[in-house]
Amino acid sequence: MTTFTGGITADTVAANLIGFLEQRTRQTVAPDLDLFGSGLVTSLFALELLVHLESTFGVAVTGNDIRLDNFRTVGAMTALVLRLTGGEDD
Repeated sequence: MTTFTGGITADTVAANLIGFLEQRTRQTVAPDLDLFGSGLVTSLFALELLVHLESTFGVAVTGNDIRLDNFRTVGAMTALVLRLTGGEDD
């Protein structure tokens, strides 16, 4: 697993998340796919996603950030990571 310590961009976060999701689900994942609406992600897998975000990007997702809309798509998770890390979109 790669841990990012700096220079986090939207592209690096999205690529990492897509790779993680595709490896775990063995399905192609688009950045705007509704992961829950499509049935690709279950509540148990959502916990794995949370742990992946925290351990890979060195963030703590707590309080109001733990809500479905922040995990619904790769794009939403990317925005969450960028906000929590102060990373910049490229």
